[in-house]
Amino acid sequence: MRDIHFGKIKKVHPYAWLWEPLEGDPGFFLRAMFGGRAAYIDGKLALYFPFPADNDPDWRGVCVCTGREHHASLIAEFPALEPHRILPKWLFLPEENDRFEAVAEKLVSLAKRRDPRLGVIGKSKSARQKRRQKRS
Repeated sequence: MRDIHFGKIKKVHPYAWLWEPLEGDPGFFLRAMFGGRAAYIDGKLALYFPFPADNDPDWRGVCVCTGREHHASLIAEFPALEPHRILPKWLFLPEENDRFEAVAEKLVSLAKRRDPRLGVIGKSKSARQKRRQKRS
């Protein structure tokens, strides 16, 4: 009889159901970031899905990656959004909100429709390296 090796057990991200509607989009890709998953549309970081820390409400929800100039209009449309306590440049939908699922699905729909309020372009790797060298 042979031993069968199945490999490591992978944890399924609890918010994976949210980015699944984006998976068929040719402009979509998902990347690991800070222990969570970053959803990109056409090269722009649109949504960030933290891997929820057990007792930390700051990381139990969905981050909307947007510029501060879009905060007011997004909050007006989705009152459940608030500036993230640690990353205030982004908006946050806390998992504890009663409308979490409905609002999160609508945010994914906005990303899929390429709403111009969603998405930021990150700094290139070379720009980050130059900034680090200046600090040294």
